[in-house]
Amino acid sequence: MQIVIPGALPATSTAQSLIPYLAQRTPKLIQWFARSHARAEQVNLLTVACTATEYWTLSHTRAFKPSANQNVSSGLGPFLEPDNEQPDTPVWVVELVHVSPSQNGAALLTANQLEISQQESVSLFESARGVFLHYGYELRPGRHPARWIVTLPDGLYPASVSPALVANTNVNEWWPQDTASRPWRQLVNELQMTWYDHPVNLARNAQGQAAINSIWLYGGATTSQLNSVHNGPATQWHHDLLEPFQAEDWGQWLERLQHLEPTLIEALNGRDTLKAELVLIGEDRVVTLQPSALTRLRARLPGQATHWRNWWSPLN
Repeated sequence: MQIVIPGALPATSTAQSLIPYLAQRTPKLIQWFARSHARAEQVNLLTVACTATEYWTLSHTRAFKPSANQNVSSGLGPFLEPDNEQPDTPVWVVELVHVSPSQNGAALLTANQLEISQQESVSLFESARGVFLHYGYELRPGRHPARWIVTLPDGLYPASVSPALVANTNVNEWWPQDTASRPWRQLVNELQMTWYDHPVNLARNAQGQAAINSIWLYGGATTSQLNSVHNGPATQWHHDLLEPFQAEDWGQWLERLQHLEPTLIEALNGRDTLKAELVLIGEDRVVTLQPSALTRLRARLPGQATHWRNWWSPLN
């Protein structure tokens, strides 16, 4: 059993200041930390081109290994839209997004933040298909209203970047500027003009919703590069901490962790205690904790009960 908590590892400076509050609010969880062996992993977001949560999901639950011309975010294509009929064909997806000016360039809202309906997706798809065909791309609907599957022209293999990572940074850092990507930039620009006064967006504007005014391309790996989901251990996800983590609302974060503690302790102290793993994910760090008889004994020694602070806040 793996229990995975995105948003559970604050930045190291913040993590250090939270230590006394953790001891007060979640003492049982801290005791579990002290009795567990920790494996810490630093995630280079520039290299993997996806969030730490996406990196862990692809690398650890699906054993994805990017090929020479790929990064880890390439695996999101077949992960989200598996092609079991043609498992060796690259899977590229476009996500419907909102892009707007910001102080640092341009900001992106992902499809999850836009709450796109099936009806909106169908209407926008009909207006977009001709634009894609004009530039040599084939387009078809995906499994989710917010995503479409695209077949690229021969010889084109752009760099993949997760829209979730772009949303956490800014568009300018990731927008392709190379000559080979010029047709794609032209396609996106034409699509943005087409959608500017599209009935879907006029209706969304009237309702105070952000317009669906652009797309983001990513993926490129094949379905055969991913292990079957059935090959790994059972995984239990808890997303309770993610919202306050992203907002840096640490009071709310502590409150939610305190509320989550009984559920975690019950699961971690279950029948197969020594097989349980707790995976804590931050912006660019992953820490995997597993109970260890040796660590449990060491925690009884003077000064060792706080050994967990070394991975919780490496600057501590």
